[in-house]
Amino acid sequence: MKIAVVYHSESGNTEKVAQIVAEGAKMGNGADCANPIEVVLMSIESIDDQVLSEAEAVIFGCPTYCGTFSWQMKRWFDTAKVDLAGKLGSAFATENFVGGGAAVAELGLIGQMLVRGMLVYTAGTSKGKPMTHYGAVSIRDGDEKQKERARLLGRRVAEKALELFGQE
Repeated sequence: MKIAVVYHSESGNTEKVAQIVAEGAKMGNGADCANPIEVVLMSIESIDDQVLSEAEAVIFGCPTYCGTFSWQMKRWFDTAKVDLAGKLGSAFATENFVGGGAAVAELGLIGQMLVRGMLVYTAGTSKGKPMTHYGAVSIRDGDEKQKERARLLGRRVAEKALELFGQE
């Protein structure tokens, strides 16, 4: 099972959160070490199209700009040649302060995933607290609760990917 975490980061904050999401995704298969989940972290500046094509799930993350997702991520979605249809997708966002537009940013990312034919998943409120709503949100690189939510998002997406696509 391969999961890609694709992110855009200007200051390094979003990259730190992407690493935490990836850490959580690696925990998604629990104690089953016979079929480990391979998680590949990629900045939009250095996408490996082959890895992205092979991934069953892709988790996108970026900072908020002017109350929505970064224009760099929008440009990537507008120009990417990789077929994302049928893959499981999820989102996370970082912001500089509470109310910085993360929910709108995540909805924008979700819209991009839906247009590309992806199956969008976060677990929302279905798994109880902590809830992941539209995805994980962190102020800058996050306090401990925000980091745990980012880790949890990665794990929940990995578990759903295993449920949907099975183990190799």
